[in-house]
Amino acid sequence: MTASDAFASLNRIVDVVPPRAPAFTGGDPILPTPFPVANAAAAALGLGASAASEIWRLRGGSRQDIAIDLNAAAASLVSFALLRLNDRSVPRPADNNATVGIYRGMDGRYIHLHGGFPHLERRTLDLLNAENDAESIAAAVAKWNAFALEDALATMNQCGAVIRTEEEWQASRQGSAMSHAPPILLKRIGDAPPLRLADSAMPLDGIRALDLTRVLAGPSAGRTLASYGADVLGVRGPKLPTIDLFDLDTGLGKRSTFLDLAKPGDAEILRSLIRGAHVFIDSYVPGALTKLGFSPEALAHLSPGIIHVAISCYGTMGPWAHRRGWEQLAQSATGIAVEQGAFMAARAGSRRESVPRLIPAAACDFITGYLAAAGAIAALLRRMREGGSWRVEVSLCATAQWLQALPRIPAKLIPDSWNPLEGLDGYFQSCETTRGRLDHLAPVVRMSKTQPVWKLPPPEQGADQPRWQS
Repeated sequence: MTASDAFASLNRIVDVVPPRAPAFTGGDPILPTPFPVANAAAAALGLGASAASEIWRLRGGSRQDIAIDLNAAAASLVSFALLRLNDRSVPRPADNNATVGIYRGMDGRYIHLHGGFPHLERRTLDLLNAENDAESIAAAVAKWNAFALEDALATMNQCGAVIRTEEEWQASRQGSAMSHAPPILLKRIGDAPPLRLADSAMPLDGIRALDLTRVLAGPSAGRTLASYGADVLGVRGPKLPTIDLFDLDTGLGKRSTFLDLAKPGDAEILRSLIRGAHVFIDSYVPGALTKLGFSPEALAHLSPGIIHVAISCYGTMGPWAHRRGWEQLAQSATGIAVEQGAFMAARAGSRRESVPRLIPAAACDFITGYLAAAGAIAALLRRMREGGSWRVEVSLCATAQWLQALPRIPAKLIPDSWNPLEGLDGYFQSCETTRGRLDHLAPVVRMSKTQPVWKLPPPEQGADQPRWQS
Protein backbone atom coordinates (compact mmCIF):
# COMPACT_ATOMS: atom_id res chain seq x y z
CA MET A 1 0.00 0.00 0.00
CA THR A 2 1.33 3.41 -0.98
CA ALA A 3 0.88 6.71 0.84
CA SER A 4 -1.80 7.58 -1.72
CA ASP A 5 -3.70 4.40 -0.82
CA ALA A 6 -3.41 5.16 2.90
CA PHE A 7 -4.58 8.73 2.24
CA ALA A 8 -7.60 7.42 0.32
CA SER A 9 -8.56 5.10 3.21
CA LEU A 10 -8.43 7.99 5.68
CA ASN A 11 -10.31 10.27 3.32
CA ARG A 12 -13.15 7.78 3.07
CA ILE A 13 -13.50 7.93 6.86
CA VAL A 14 -13.79 11.72 7.19
CA ASP A 15 -15.62 12.09 3.85
CA VAL A 16 -15.11 15.84 3.49
CA VAL A 17 -11.96 16.29 1.41
CA PRO A 18 -11.82 16.20 -2.41
CA PRO A 19 -10.51 12.78 -3.45
CA ARG A 20 -7.42 14.11 -5.26
CA ALA A 21 -4.43 12.98 -3.17
CA PRO A 22 -1.37 15.13 -2.53
CA ALA A 23 1.75 14.35 -4.54
CA PHE A 24 3.73 11.88 -2.45
CA THR A 25 7.39 11.34 -3.35
CA GLY A 26 9.53 8.49 -2.09
CA GLY A 27 8.07 5.61 -0.15
CA ASP A 28 8.53 2.90 2.41
CA PRO A 29 10.65 1.20 3.47
CA ILE A 30 12.58 4.02 5.15
CA LEU A 31 12.85 2.96 8.79
CA PRO A 32 14.10 -0.50 9.84
CA THR A 33 10.62 -1.84 10.57
CA PRO A 34 8.08 -3.96 8.70
CA PHE A 35 5.38 -1.37 9.44
CA PRO A 36 4.86 1.31 6.74
CA VAL A 37 5.16 4.21 9.16
CA ALA A 38 6.36 6.75 6.57
CA ASN A 39 3.34 6.02 4.36
CA ALA A 40 1.03 6.35 7.36
CA ALA A 41 2.60 9.60 8.57
CA ALA A 42 2.51 11.13 5.10
CA ALA A 43 -1.12 10.09 4.60
CA ALA A 44 -2.19 11.62 7.91
CA LEU A 45 -0.29 14.83 7.15
CA GLY A 46 -1.74 14.88 3.65
CA LEU A 47 -5.28 14.56 4.95
CA GLY A 48 -4.84 17.56 7.23
CA ALA A 49 -3.22 19.58 4.45
CA SER A 50 -6.00 18.72 1.99
CA ALA A 51 -8.70 19.72 4.49
CA ALA A 52 -6.85 22.97 5.26
CA SER A 53 -6.50 23.72 1.56
CA GLU A 54 -10.23 23.18 1.06
CA ILE A 55 -11.02 25.56 3.92
CA TRP A 56 -8.78 28.17 2.31
CA ARG A 57 -10.56 27.68 -1.03
CA LEU A 58 -13.92 28.26 0.67
CA ARG A 59 -12.48 31.41 2.23
CA GLY A 60 -11.78 32.98 -1.13
CA GLY A 61 -8.59 31.15 -2.09
CA SER A 62 -8.06 28.81 -4.98
CA ARG A 63 -7.00 25.23 -5.48
CA GLN A 64 -3.34 24.57 -4.85
CA ASP A 65 -0.79 21.80 -5.13
CA ILE A 66 0.20 19.78 -2.06
CA ALA A 67 3.36 17.70 -1.91
CA ILE A 68 4.88 15.53 0.81
CA ASP A 69 8.28 13.85 0.68
CA LEU A 70 8.16 10.59 2.62
CA ASN A 71 11.73 10.94 3.85
CA ALA A 72 10.73 14.20 5.49
CA ALA A 73 7.52 12.67 6.83
CA ALA A 74 9.55 9.86 8.39
CA ALA A 75 12.00 12.34 9.91
CA SER A 76 9.08 14.19 11.50
CA LEU A 77 8.51 11.09 13.65
CA VAL A 78 11.79 11.85 15.46
CA SER A 79 11.74 15.64 15.13
CA PHE A 80 12.65 16.14 18.79
CA ALA A 81 15.94 14.28 18.19
CA LEU A 82 16.86 16.72 15.40
CA LEU A 83 16.68 19.90 17.49
CA ARG A 84 19.79 21.99 18.08
CA LEU A 85 19.81 24.79 20.62
CA ASN A 86 22.74 27.18 20.22
CA ASP A 87 24.44 24.62 17.94
CA ARG A 88 24.15 21.85 20.50
CA SER A 89 21.83 18.87 20.68
CA VAL A 90 19.09 19.24 23.25
CA PRO A 91 19.47 16.68 26.08
CA ARG A 92 16.95 13.87 26.08
CA PRO A 93 15.02 12.91 29.21
CA ALA A 94 17.31 11.37 31.81
CA ASP A 95 18.36 7.86 30.83
CA ASN A 96 18.72 6.80 34.46
CA ASN A 97 14.99 6.19 34.95
CA ALA A 98 14.89 2.40 34.86
CA THR A 99 11.13 2.39 35.51
CA VAL A 100 10.76 2.97 31.76
CA GLY A 101 11.58 -0.31 30.10
CA ILE A 102 10.72 -3.92 29.28
CA TYR A 103 10.99 -6.56 32.01
CA ARG A 104 10.05 -10.22 32.38
CA GLY A 105 7.65 -11.59 34.98
CA MET A 106 7.76 -14.90 36.82
CA ASP A 107 5.37 -16.37 34.23
CA GLY A 108 7.84 -15.68 31.44
CA ARG A 109 5.72 -12.86 30.01
CA TYR A 110 7.21 -9.46 29.23
CA ILE A 111 5.72 -6.24 30.57
CA HIS A 112 6.56 -2.66 29.63
CA LEU A 113 6.71 -0.35 32.64
CA HIS A 114 6.50 3.40 32.19
CA GLY A 115 7.20 5.66 35.15
CA GLY A 116 7.89 8.55 32.81
CA PHE A 117 7.13 11.38 35.24
CA PRO A 118 8.52 11.69 38.79
CA HIS A 119 5.26 10.76 40.53
CA LEU A 120 4.80 7.73 38.27
CA GLU A 121 8.41 6.70 38.81
CA ARG A 122 8.10 6.96 42.59
CA ARG A 123 4.84 5.02 42.86
CA THR A 124 6.04 2.30 40.49
CA LEU A 125 9.11 1.79 42.66
CA ASP A 126 6.93 1.73 45.77
CA LEU A 127 4.75 -0.99 44.28
CA LEU A 128 7.76 -3.06 43.27
CA ASN A 129 9.70 -2.31 46.47
CA ALA A 130 12.71 -1.72 44.26
CA GLU A 131 15.46 0.82 43.65
CA ASN A 132 15.56 2.80 40.42
CA ASP A 133 18.07 0.65 38.60
CA ALA A 134 17.45 -2.02 35.98
CA GLU A 135 18.84 -4.90 38.06
CA SER A 136 16.68 -4.11 41.10
CA ILE A 137 13.54 -3.62 39.02
CA ALA A 138 14.15 -6.79 36.99
CA ALA A 139 14.48 -8.81 40.20
CA ALA A 140 11.27 -7.28 41.57
CA VAL A 141 9.26 -7.83 38.38
CA ALA A 142 10.47 -11.45 38.25
CA LYS A 143 8.47 -12.07 41.43
CA TRP A 144 5.23 -10.99 39.77
CA ASN A 145 2.86 -12.59 37.33
CA ALA A 146 3.00 -10.06 34.49
CA PHE A 147 -0.77 -9.79 34.16
CA ALA A 148 -1.19 -9.34 37.92
CA LEU A 149 1.40 -6.56 37.85
CA GLU A 150 -0.40 -4.92 34.93
CA ASP A 151 -3.64 -4.90 36.95
CA ALA A 152 -1.89 -3.67 40.10
CA LEU A 153 -0.34 -0.76 38.21
CA ALA A 154 -3.74 0.15 36.74
CA THR A 155 -5.38 0.02 40.18
CA MET A 156 -2.78 2.52 41.41
CA ASN A 157 -3.28 4.73 38.31
CA GLN A 158 0.22 3.89 37.16
CA CYS A 159 1.45 2.90 33.70
CA GLY A 160 2.34 -0.51 32.37
CA ALA A 161 1.17 -3.05 29.80
CA VAL A 162 1.86 -6.73 29.24
CA ILE A 163 3.42 -7.26 25.84
CA ARG A 164 0.88 -9.16 23.76
CA THR A 165 0.78 -10.55 20.27
CA GLU A 166 -1.64 -8.96 17.84
CA GLU A 167 -3.92 -11.98 18.22
CA GLU A 168 -3.84 -11.74 22.02
CA TRP A 169 -4.70 -8.06 21.84
CA GLN A 170 -7.65 -8.71 19.56
CA ALA A 171 -8.90 -11.44 21.92
CA SER A 172 -8.53 -9.27 25.03
CA ARG A 173 -11.45 -7.32 26.47
CA GLN A 174 -9.89 -3.99 25.50
CA GLY A 175 -8.83 -5.15 22.07
CA SER A 176 -12.33 -6.48 21.47
CA ALA A 177 -13.83 -3.15 22.56
CA MET A 178 -11.56 -1.38 20.07
CA SER A 179 -11.97 -3.91 17.26
CA HIS A 180 -13.94 -1.49 15.08
CA ALA A 181 -12.25 1.73 16.20
CA PRO A 182 -11.21 3.75 13.13
CA PRO A 183 -7.99 5.80 13.22
CA ILE A 184 -10.17 8.96 13.26
CA LEU A 185 -13.74 9.24 14.51
CA LEU A 186 -15.86 12.33 13.80
CA LYS A 187 -19.26 12.71 15.35
CA ARG A 188 -21.68 15.59 15.79
CA ILE A 189 -22.35 16.48 19.44
CA GLY A 190 -24.52 19.57 19.16
CA ASP A 191 -26.25 22.12 16.96
CA ALA A 192 -24.73 25.38 15.79
CA PRO A 193 -25.00 27.57 12.71
CA PRO A 194 -22.49 27.14 9.90
CA LEU A 195 -19.12 28.76 10.50
CA ARG A 196 -18.45 31.86 8.41
CA LEU A 197 -14.82 32.79 7.82
CA ALA A 198 -13.52 35.83 5.97
CA ASP A 199 -10.93 35.73 3.21
CA SER A 200 -7.48 35.05 4.60
CA ALA A 201 -3.83 34.57 3.75
CA MET A 202 -3.65 31.21 5.55
CA PRO A 203 -6.25 28.45 5.85
CA LEU A 204 -6.76 28.71 9.62
CA ASP A 205 -6.27 32.45 10.14
CA GLY A 206 -8.69 33.52 12.87
CA ILE A 207 -9.18 29.99 14.20
CA ARG A 208 -8.50 29.79 17.94
CA ALA A 209 -7.45 26.48 19.51
CA LEU A 210 -6.96 25.58 23.16
CA ASP A 211 -4.26 22.94 23.63
CA LEU A 212 -4.66 21.09 26.95
CA THR A 213 -2.07 18.41 26.24
CA ARG A 214 1.43 17.23 27.18
CA VAL A 215 4.38 15.28 25.75
CA LEU A 216 3.97 14.39 22.01
CA ALA A 217 0.67 13.24 20.49
CA GLY A 218 -1.55 16.05 21.74
CA PRO A 219 1.02 18.86 21.43
CA SER A 220 1.90 17.80 17.88
CA ALA A 221 -1.79 18.18 16.95
CA GLY A 222 -1.80 21.76 18.21
CA ARG A 223 1.52 22.45 16.51
CA THR A 224 0.06 21.21 13.22
CA LEU A 225 -2.93 23.57 13.52
CA ALA A 226 -0.53 26.43 14.21
CA SER A 227 1.37 25.67 11.00
CA TYR A 228 -1.81 26.50 9.04
CA GLY A 229 -2.28 29.84 10.80
CA ALA A 230 -4.36 29.00 13.90
CA ASP A 231 -3.86 30.89 17.16
CA VAL A 232 -2.95 28.00 19.48
CA LEU A 233 -2.82 28.63 23.22
CA GLY A 234 -1.38 25.88 25.38
CA VAL A 235 -3.00 25.62 28.81
CA ARG A 236 -1.26 23.65 31.53
CA GLY A 237 -1.29 23.43 35.30
CA PRO A 238 1.73 25.18 36.84
CA LYS A 239 2.74 22.11 38.86
CA LEU A 240 2.31 19.45 36.18
CA PRO A 241 5.60 17.75 35.22
CA THR A 242 6.77 18.10 31.67
CA ILE A 243 9.67 17.19 29.39
CA ASP A 244 11.73 20.13 28.16
CA LEU A 245 12.91 18.50 24.93
CA PHE A 246 9.36 17.75 23.83
CA ASP A 247 8.12 21.20 24.82
CA LEU A 248 10.74 22.80 22.58
CA ASP A 249 9.79 20.54 19.69
CA THR A 250 6.00 20.65 19.90
CA GLY A 251 5.72 24.22 21.19
CA LEU A 252 6.59 25.72 17.82
CA GLY A 253 3.93 28.17 16.64
CA LYS A 254 2.12 28.33 19.99
CA ARG A 255 1.71 30.45 23.10
CA SER A 256 1.56 29.05 26.63
CA THR A 257 -0.30 29.94 29.82
CA PHE A 258 -0.75 28.39 33.25
CA LEU A 259 -4.17 27.74 34.79
CA ASP A 260 -4.95 25.61 37.83
CA LEU A 261 -8.40 24.25 37.03
CA ALA A 262 -8.94 23.20 40.64
CA LYS A 263 -9.16 26.91 41.47
CA PRO A 264 -12.57 28.43 40.66
CA GLY A 265 -11.04 31.64 39.34
CA ASP A 266 -8.73 29.84 36.91
CA ALA A 267 -11.56 27.51 35.82
CA GLU A 268 -13.66 30.57 35.01
CA ILE A 269 -10.80 32.03 32.97
CA LEU A 270 -10.73 28.82 30.94
CA ARG A 271 -14.50 29.07 30.41
CA SER A 272 -13.99 32.58 29.08
CA LEU A 273 -11.32 31.31 26.68
CA ILE A 274 -13.60 28.47 25.56
CA ARG A 275 -16.33 30.96 24.63
CA GLY A 276 -13.96 32.40 22.05
CA ALA A 277 -12.45 29.11 20.90
CA HIS A 278 -13.10 27.02 17.79
CA VAL A 279 -11.05 23.94 18.82
CA PHE A 280 -10.39 22.32 22.21
CA ILE A 281 -7.69 19.62 22.28
CA ASP A 282 -7.75 17.30 25.31
CA SER A 283 -5.18 14.55 25.91
CA TYR A 284 -5.93 13.94 29.57
CA VAL A 285 -7.21 10.52 30.64
CA PRO A 286 -10.81 10.26 29.33
CA GLY A 287 -13.17 11.80 31.86
CA ALA A 288 -10.54 13.77 33.80
CA LEU A 289 -11.62 17.18 32.50
CA THR A 290 -15.29 16.18 32.72
CA LYS A 291 -14.86 15.90 36.49
CA LEU A 292 -13.69 19.52 36.48
CA GLY A 293 -16.75 20.68 34.54
CA PHE A 294 -15.30 20.58 31.01
CA SER A 295 -17.18 17.73 29.34
CA PRO A 296 -17.71 17.82 25.56
CA GLU A 297 -21.35 18.77 26.19
CA ALA A 298 -20.31 21.60 28.51
CA LEU A 299 -17.88 22.88 25.89
CA ALA A 300 -20.57 22.81 23.20
CA HIS A 301 -22.87 24.76 25.52
CA LEU A 302 -20.22 27.40 26.22
CA SER A 303 -19.16 27.68 22.58
CA PRO A 304 -21.73 26.28 20.12
CA GLY A 305 -19.87 24.91 17.12
CA ILE A 306 -16.70 24.03 19.02
CA ILE A 307 -14.57 21.09 17.90
CA HIS A 308 -13.60 18.85 20.84
CA VAL A 309 -10.55 16.71 20.04
CA ALA A 310 -10.06 13.77 22.41
CA ILE A 311 -6.65 12.07 22.37
CA SER A 312 -6.04 9.02 24.55
CA CYS A 313 -3.95 5.88 24.74
CA TYR A 314 -6.63 3.20 24.84
CA GLY A 315 -9.65 4.98 23.35
CA THR A 316 -12.90 5.88 25.07
CA MET A 317 -14.55 2.43 25.20
CA GLY A 318 -13.71 -0.75 27.08
CA PRO A 319 -12.26 -1.54 30.52
CA TRP A 320 -8.98 0.27 29.82
CA ALA A 321 -10.52 3.54 28.66
CA HIS A 322 -9.52 5.35 31.85
CA ARG A 323 -5.99 3.95 32.05
CA ARG A 324 -2.96 6.16 31.60
CA GLY A 325 -0.73 5.28 28.67
CA TRP A 326 2.18 6.25 26.46
CA GLU A 327 3.48 5.48 22.97
CA GLN A 328 5.53 2.53 24.23
CA LEU A 329 2.53 0.93 25.94
CA ALA A 330 0.38 1.19 22.82
CA GLN A 331 3.06 -0.58 20.80
CA SER A 332 3.43 -3.20 23.54
CA ALA A 333 -0.22 -3.96 24.18
CA THR A 334 -1.35 -4.20 20.56
CA GLY A 335 1.34 -6.57 19.26
CA ILE A 336 3.64 -4.16 17.44
CA ALA A 337 6.51 -4.70 19.90
CA VAL A 338 6.34 -8.50 19.51
CA GLU A 339 6.46 -8.26 15.72
CA GLN A 340 9.21 -5.64 15.72
CA GLY A 341 11.27 -7.80 18.08
CA ALA A 342 10.80 -10.88 15.91
CA PHE A 343 11.83 -8.93 12.82
CA MET A 344 15.00 -7.60 14.48
CA ALA A 345 15.93 -11.04 15.82
CA ALA A 346 15.49 -12.60 12.39
CA ARG A 347 17.51 -9.80 10.80
CA ALA A 348 20.33 -10.47 13.28
CA GLY A 349 20.18 -14.21 12.55
CA SER A 350 19.45 -15.02 16.19
CA ARG A 351 18.07 -18.48 16.99
CA ARG A 352 17.12 -17.48 20.51
CA GLU A 353 13.67 -16.41 21.56
CA SER A 354 13.10 -12.89 20.27
CA VAL A 355 12.81 -10.04 22.74
CA PRO A 356 10.07 -7.43 22.18
CA ARG A 357 11.35 -4.20 20.64
CA LEU A 358 9.82 -0.86 19.69
CA ILE A 359 9.69 0.84 16.31
CA PRO A 360 12.70 3.21 16.28
CA ALA A 361 10.53 6.34 16.16
CA ALA A 362 7.63 7.87 18.07
CA ALA A 363 5.35 6.56 15.34
CA CYS A 364 2.10 6.16 17.28
CA ASP A 365 2.57 9.50 19.06
CA PHE A 366 3.19 11.70 16.04
CA ILE A 367 0.85 9.92 13.65
CA THR A 368 -1.92 10.14 16.25
CA GLY A 369 -1.19 13.87 16.56
CA TYR A 370 -1.38 14.28 12.79
CA LEU A 371 -4.65 12.35 12.69
CA ALA A 372 -6.05 14.52 15.50
CA ALA A 373 -5.15 17.69 13.62
CA ALA A 374 -6.60 16.31 10.39
CA GLY A 375 -9.78 15.39 12.24
CA ALA A 376 -10.03 18.86 13.75
CA ILE A 377 -9.60 20.55 10.37
CA ALA A 378 -12.07 18.15 8.74
CA ALA A 379 -14.57 18.94 11.52
CA LEU A 380 -14.08 22.68 10.90
CA LEU A 381 -14.83 22.00 7.26
CA ARG A 382 -17.97 20.13 8.29
CA ARG A 383 -18.98 23.06 10.46
CA MET A 384 -18.51 25.47 7.54
CA ARG A 385 -20.72 23.33 5.33
CA GLU A 386 -23.43 22.12 7.69
CA GLY A 387 -22.91 23.70 11.11
CA GLY A 388 -22.89 21.80 14.38
CA SER A 389 -20.50 21.11 17.24
CA TRP A 390 -18.19 18.16 16.66
CA ARG A 391 -16.08 15.64 18.54
CA VAL A 392 -12.94 14.05 17.12
CA GLU A 393 -11.58 10.89 18.75
CA VAL A 394 -8.14 9.41 18.16
CA SER A 395 -5.96 7.14 20.30
CA LEU A 396 -2.48 5.67 20.30
CA CYS A 397 -3.90 2.14 20.16
CA ALA A 398 -6.28 2.93 17.30
CA THR A 399 -3.28 4.28 15.40
CA ALA A 400 -1.32 1.12 16.23
CA GLN A 401 -4.21 -1.00 14.95
CA TRP A 402 -4.31 1.06 11.74
CA LEU A 403 -0.58 0.49 11.24
CA GLN A 404 -1.17 -3.24 11.73
CA ALA A 405 -3.99 -3.18 9.18
CA LEU A 406 -1.67 -1.78 6.49
CA PRO A 407 0.30 -4.33 4.44
CA ARG A 408 3.70 -5.21 5.93
CA ILE A 409 6.91 -4.47 4.08
CA PRO A 410 8.79 -7.61 2.92
CA ALA A 411 11.81 -8.19 5.16
CA LYS A 412 14.25 -8.33 2.25
CA LEU A 413 13.40 -4.72 1.30
CA ILE A 414 13.81 -3.22 4.77
CA PRO A 415 17.05 -1.29 5.40
CA ASP A 416 19.37 -2.23 8.26
CA SER A 417 19.59 1.34 9.54
CA TRP A 418 18.23 4.81 8.96
CA ASN A 419 19.71 8.30 9.01
CA PRO A 420 16.80 10.74 9.55
CA LEU A 421 18.95 13.67 8.40
CA GLU A 422 19.57 12.19 4.96
CA GLY A 423 17.82 14.06 2.16
CA LEU A 424 16.45 16.85 4.37
CA ASP A 425 18.19 19.79 2.70
CA GLY A 426 15.74 22.68 2.72
CA TYR A 427 13.61 21.28 5.55
CA PHE A 428 15.35 22.99 8.46
CA GLN A 429 14.65 26.43 9.87
CA SER A 430 15.90 28.53 12.78
CA CYS A 431 14.14 30.76 15.27
CA GLU A 432 15.20 32.87 18.24
CA THR A 433 13.92 31.71 21.61
CA THR A 434 14.43 33.14 25.08
CA ARG A 435 17.22 30.58 25.43
CA GLY A 436 18.98 31.24 22.13
CA ARG A 437 18.79 30.05 18.55
CA LEU A 438 16.82 26.88 17.90
CA ASP A 439 17.37 24.90 14.70
CA HIS A 440 14.43 22.62 13.98
CA LEU A 441 12.66 20.60 11.32
CA ALA A 442 10.16 22.85 9.51
CA PRO A 443 6.65 21.70 8.56
CA VAL A 444 7.23 18.93 6.05
CA VAL A 445 4.04 19.56 4.06
CA ARG A 446 4.62 21.65 0.94
CA MET A 447 1.71 23.79 -0.33
CA SER A 448 2.04 25.95 -3.43
CA LYS A 449 0.04 28.96 -2.15
CA THR A 450 -0.27 28.73 1.63
CA GLN A 451 3.00 27.16 2.76
CA PRO A 452 2.68 25.98 6.38
CA VAL A 453 4.92 27.85 8.79
CA TRP A 454 5.38 28.27 12.53
CA LYS A 455 5.35 32.01 13.10
CA LEU A 456 6.23 31.80 16.80
CA PRO A 457 9.18 30.16 18.54
CA PRO A 458 8.42 27.65 21.29
CA PRO A 459 7.41 29.63 24.38
CA GLU A 460 8.60 29.39 27.93
CA GLN A 461 5.86 27.40 29.63
CA GLY A 462 3.29 29.69 31.25
CA ALA A 463 4.85 32.87 29.84
CA ASP A 464 1.71 34.20 28.12
CA GLN A 465 -1.44 35.81 29.43
CA PRO A 466 -4.62 33.69 29.20
CA ARG A 467 -6.20 35.67 26.40
CA TRP A 468 -6.69 35.42 22.66
CA GLN A 469 -4.67 37.46 20.20
CA SER A 470 -6.59 40.31 18.59
